[in-house]
Amino acid sequence: MARIAGVDLPKNKKAYIGLTYIYGIGQTTALEILEKAQVDPNVKISELNESDVAKIRSIMTAELKVEGALRSEVQQNIKRLMDIGCYRGLRHRRGLPVRGQRTRTNSRTRKGKRRTVAGKKKAPTKK
Repeated sequence: MARIAGVDLPKNKKAYIGLTYIYGIGQTTALEILEKAQVDPNVKISELNESDVAKIRSIMTAELKVEGALRSEVQQNIKRLMDIGCYRGLRHRRGLPVRGQRTRTNSRTRKGKRRTVAGKKKAPTKK
């Protein structure tokens, strides 16, 4: 089993798909890495030898920020937005969608489970 950037890559997947299990690497980036390392993207992870894995690992450490370093950078960027009090920071702070989506009906992922708010009571009418 290949282990790159602290992630165990699945043995039965093709190399370019297996690399996407690493946070910060999508299919396009995976294909670019494999091209630079001169590794066939369609070979299975289990068929990669140690020299191929070492090439891939060295390219990733030299050129990309992945896993923990990338996660911490993203969190620092969000914290910076919240600290300066910009609109995006306020949306993050309130747990609402940041990029202009509607919130009247959708956005349940960001807002969480529905909380029912009681209706307004009618004032008693005099006769």
